[in-house]
Amino acid sequence: MLDLVRQTDSSSFNDRVSTFREFNRFYTQKIGVLRNGYLGSSLSLTKVRVLYEIANRKKTTASELSRDLALDPGYLSRIVKAFSREDIIERSRSTTDGRESFLRLTNNGRRLFTSLNNHAEIEISGLLNSIPPIEQKRLIEAMQTIEHAFHPEQKHEVQYSLRAPRPGDLGWIVYRHGAVYAQEYGWNQEFEGLVAKIVAHFIEHYCPERERFWIAEMNGEIVGCVCIVQKSRAVAQLRLLLVEPKARGLGIGSRLVRECTTFAKNAGYEKITLWTNSVLRKARKVYQSEGYRLKHKERHHSFGHDLTSETWELRL
Repeated sequence: MLDLVRQTDSSSFNDRVSTFREFNRFYTQKIGVLRNGYLGSSLSLTKVRVLYEIANRKKTTASELSRDLALDPGYLSRIVKAFSREDIIERSRSTTDGRESFLRLTNNGRRLFTSLNNHAEIEISGLLNSIPPIEQKRLIEAMQTIEHAFHPEQKHEVQYSLRAPRPGDLGWIVYRHGAVYAQEYGWNQEFEGLVAKIVAHFIEHYCPERERFWIAEMNGEIVGCVCIVQKSRAVAQLRLLLVEPKARGLGIGSRLVRECTTFAKNAGYEKITLWTNSVLRKARKVYQSEGYRLKHKERHHSFGHDLTSETWELRL
C-alpha cells in the first residue's frame, strides 16, 4: 500500500510539472517573449528588464542588478557596456567604493524607456480588454497567488472592505463554514446544518435596528463574515465569525468583532454574549483582545467530536 501511495504521489507531482511547463509555453507566447525584439524594439526581454530596473531605482549598481535579477555578472556587464556605447545609460563612480559605478539613464535612454513602457501598457491593456471584467479579476488574483507562492515572505499592503450581504452571500456563509471546519477540525455536517439554521433564523426574524451581518471582501472575493443578533432586549449575541485561512493575520477577524461591539453599543444593548468551543483558539484570542470574558464551560459531543463549549460575555 505504501508503495502505491508513493507511486501515486510521484505521478501527481509529474503531472504538476507537466502542467507548469505547459503554462510557461502558453504564457511566454501570449506576452510576446518569443519575438526577436521585445515590445516592438530590437532589444531582448532581458535587456528591457535591465532598462526597467535602472529607470525605476534611485541608485543602482551592476552588482545589485546581477544579484536581484539572478543574472550572470559577465552577461550583465556586456549589456551595460552596450547600453553605454549606445548612449542609453551613463555611469558615475561610487565615492565609497571605487570598484562600483552607479547606473542611470541618459536623456536618450529615458526616451527609449518611455516608448517601451507605453508600448507595454498598450499591449497589456489589449490583453485585459479581450476578456470580461470578472475574468480580469480572476486573472490578477491568480497572478498574485503565483507571486505569493514563490515569495511568501514578501509583505504587500492588503486592502479589504466590509459590506452588507448580497444575494448568494448567505449561502456562501453556510458552505464555507461547513468546508473550513471540516478541513481544520474534522467536524461533520451537523455543524453545517447548525449554521444553516442560524442563517435561516436571521433571514426570517431580521430586525435592522437591532441586528446586522457583515461580509469582509478582498480583491472582489469574500474572505470573512460575522453577525450580531438579538438574544434579548438587553443582550446581543455574536455569531458566525469566520475568516478564510488565506486572509488570516490581516486583522480582519478583529475588525469584524469590533464592528459588532460598536453596533451593539449604538443599538442600546448592555452586553454581548457568544458561544464557541475551546478548540477554536485563534477566535478565542480575538474575543479576549476585544475584552470578552469567559463565563461558562461545558463538555458535549457534537459535530462528531467530544468538545468543550464556552460562553463568553462582553459588558458594554
